[in-house]
Amino acid sequence: MPVIATNTASNTALRYLNLNSSQESGTLSKLASGSRIVKASDDAAGLAIGSRIQSDVTSLNQASTNSSQAQAILQIADGGLARIGDILQRMKALAVQSDSGTVTATERSYISSEFTELQSEIDTIASATRYNNQSLLDATAAFATAITFMVGTSTSDTIAVQVSSASASTLGVDSAAISVNGTGTSAAIAAISALDSAISTISQMRAGVGAIESRFEFQSETIATSTENLSAAQSVIIDADVASEKANLSSQDVKTQAAIAALTQANQMPQNLLSLLKS
Repeated sequence: MPVIATNTASNTALRYLNLNSSQESGTLSKLASGSRIVKASDDAAGLAIGSRIQSDVTSLNQASTNSSQAQAILQIADGGLARIGDILQRMKALAVQSDSGTVTATERSYISSEFTELQSEIDTIASATRYNNQSLLDATAAFATAITFMVGTSTSDTIAVQVSSASASTLGVDSAAISVNGTGTSAAIAAISALDSAISTISQMRAGVGAIESRFEFQSETIATSTENLSAAQSVIIDADVASEKANLSSQDVKTQAAIAALTQANQMPQNLLSLLKS
């Protein structure tokens, strides 16, 4: 029924124009942001899953940093232990030299001078082997008790690191325990036995440090793989399919233009009806 008081056709065209414009704006937002979910109503469940995955990825990135720091600590500790091991080998050579029957007491005093300096150097290295200004190898080291590093997304994903003291007294080779000085070979013989034990201890400590370091290396690879896979999974849920959204934008643009044309035509209808009154 033709009327001029209520332009029903215009109202309908306007409704479709608003609808098409809203859809076109939503598609433009997705293309601009690169995300399929711009607001929660786009996909509430997908948003929740994507946010949880993003949280895991963020945690894994920090876990990777934690693992790298732990490896750095272990490498520094191993370097210090290696130097202490070298010193012990030299001290054993001096003890063997002192054990010779051809060495006089005077000569043993010369050997003892170097031997004593090396005993002090063990403590110096143990104290100076530091990470973040914390000694790693002396009796006061924070790592003398187990310290855990979180290397995953759960609080149970941890690896404990403990580095025992490698001071001269702990190894049983300090000046109070052994010496190569004196008129006989008895002191040197006792020193050789103590040094063999200390060398064995250092070897065990380095093996333990190496084993934990190897574990961290594999854990770092696992973290990298998990991060890659989770990021891919998040992309499937969150990221916009540009080709699909561009196709939607083209369709919505046509609909919007059609609605504008229809609204323009609908607004002309009352004017056309008025012409009936003029005839």
